Amino acid sequence: MLSRVADSLYWFGRYLQRAENTARLINVNANLLLDLPKGMTMGWEPLVQIVGADETYKEHYTDITEANILRFLMLDERNGGSILSSLHAAREILRTVRDSMPREVWEKLNDLHYFVQGRGEMVTSRTRRQEFLQRVIDGSVLVYGTLTTNMSRDVGFQFLKVGTNVEQADMTTRILDVRSTSLIDSSGRHDLAPFYNIQWMSVLRSLTAYQMYRRHVRARVNRTGVLRFLLQNREFPRSVMFCLGAVGACLPHLPQNRNVERTLWRVRALVQDANIERLVEKGLSELIDEIQIGLGEMHASFAQAYFRTPAA
Repeated sequence: MLSRVADSLYWFGRYLQRAENTARLINVNANLLLDLPKGMTMGWEPLVQIVGADETYKEHYTDITEANILRFLMLDERNGGSILSSLHAAREILRTVRDSMPREVWEKLNDLHYFVQGRGEMVTSRTRRQEFLQRVIDGSVLVYGTLTTNMSRDVGFQFLKVGTNVEQADMTTRILDVRSTSLIDSSGRHDLAPFYNIQWMSVLRSLTAYQMYRRHVRARVNRTGVLRFLLQNREFPRSVMFCLGAVGACLPHLPQNRNVERTLWRVRALVQDANIERLVEKGLSELIDEIQIGLGEMHASFAQAYFRTPAA
């Protein structure tokens, strides 16, 4: 397979997951509005920081408001990680590798892209925003489901799967980071403790993980249980450990590269050996940062090994 095609399939998987998970990330914050008592201030600015786009935001917006941040994350084409930009990038990639993909994928991705492009005004209404986000999530899942049921399990599919799981692992850590950076502005109030677990329940629901959490953990939702489940569970498809395992399962189908393998095993060991109870006491951000750095190194190792064309 040409390195250009492998690179395209890898990034198609990443962009599709990015669009879906950006919608989920926004839901982590938006859903709390429905559960928390009146008079509590919601913070939207951390969402821009979590996706690593705070400098881009400052270049184009002077005011930090809910409307500006949501438009930036959903529809702003100047933000390369917005939902619209991610779907556009995936569509452009698909245009160049259509021979490698089932025709139905092109049709379904087009439908989703035009929906987001044409119905963006829905984000201005809180009621309709939920419908918009759910349509993005459902449409992304439909595109990926069409791929997994109709695409041959050749080398191209392995690169698609690697990109999908690297992005999912990264976004799961970012969604967890929403909680560690405190979505709720408590302003020193001590009466918010009963609502902390509601935040963690919202995180689970944003990843469609609530029922599977209850099935595996068999306990009430709490911070330690959610962290352990979304970081270390080997059976839930959106957990970091599952995603890393899925990437590892692709390696036997690709040309062997020791640097790729070492980088992957290093990140897996970091997640697997994490002491969740101690993290709960000392803070989560440091571990999340280390995992995200590791995922960045893993991406770089794949790019170096498989996507860069040797110099002539």
